[in-house]
Amino acid sequence: MNGRLPSLSGLRAFEATARHLSVTLAADELSVTPGAVSLQIRDLEEALGVRLFERKPRRLLLTDDGEGYFKAMRSAFRLMREATEELLIRARSPSTLLISCTPTFAAQWLVPRLPKFEESLPGADIRISASNRLVDFARDGVDIAIRHGFGRYEGLVSERLLDDDLVPVIAPSLRERIPLDEPGDLGKHVLIHDVHRQDWRLWLESNGITEIDAQRGPVFTDSNGAIEAAKAGDGVVLVRLSLVAREIQERRLVAPFSRGVATGLAYYIVYPPGALDRPAVASLRQWLTEEARAVRGS
Repeated sequence: MNGRLPSLSGLRAFEATARHLSVTLAADELSVTPGAVSLQIRDLEEALGVRLFERKPRRLLLTDDGEGYFKAMRSAFRLMREATEELLIRARSPSTLLISCTPTFAAQWLVPRLPKFEESLPGADIRISASNRLVDFARDGVDIAIRHGFGRYEGLVSERLLDDDLVPVIAPSLRERIPLDEPGDLGKHVLIHDVHRQDWRLWLESNGITEIDAQRGPVFTDSNGAIEAAKAGDGVVLVRLSLVAREIQERRLVAPFSRGVATGLAYYIVYPPGALDRPAVASLRQWLTEEARAVRGS
C-alpha cells in the first residue's frame, strides 16, 4: 500500500462488523446494506493482503490478524469519537475549559476555589481531569495543566505557580492532648506518610533529629488520604504547604514549625503556545496566578 491508509469507509465497516461479529448489525449501524459492508471488508482485506475474518456457517469470527487490527481500530475510533464530542462541546460553549491536574491538587487546592473563578467568569463550563499521568494537550483536549515537577516541559509554556516546601501539620485537638512544640516531640506522635515515604527522613535530618524512626506510621496511596487522617487527629502528616493553606487558615490543621524543607519541586501552570489566544484560557491562567499569589502572601 506504499504507506497509504485504507479507505475510511472500509475501516468503519470493519470496526463495526468486528464489534458486532455481524455484517447485518454493522449495516444497520452504518445505514447501508449488508452487501455494501461485505464489499467494503473484502476490498479492505485485498488492500491489506490479509484475511480479517473467518466466515463460518451462521457466524463470523476474527482471525488472529483481525483481532489485533480490531483492537487498534477500536481504540482509534474511540479517540475520534471523543475528539469529535469535545470539538462539538467547544463549538457550543466557547467558555468550556478542561484543566488537568493530580487528584490531590484537584481535591485540596483547585476544587475548593473554583466557585470564585466561576463567579468572575459567568457561564464558564469548568471540567477537571484528575490524573497523575502526563497529558497530550491536542489529543486530550486539555486547555491548561497543573504539573508537579521541575518545570521543564518541551514544547510547552511553563510558569511556576506554587512552591513545594514540606511542613508537618497536626490537628489542633491532637496537639492539645499530645504537645508538639519541638521537633523532638514528634517521637511521641504517629507519623503519617503518603507515597513519598522518604520525606519524613529528609525533614527530620534537616532539623537535626536522628533518633526518631522516620519509617514508622501508616502509609496512604496519595496525599488526600494522609491529610484527611491528620485532620481526624490520627497523627502528624508531612505535606506540601500549598495544599493545606486553607486548612491552616481555618484552624483545621496547624503547622507548629515555621521551617519547611525545600524539595526543588513546584507546581507549574503548563499550556501550549497560543493557548492564551482564547480569552477564557487567559482568564483562567490569570486567576490561577492570583490565587497562588494570595496563598504565598497568607
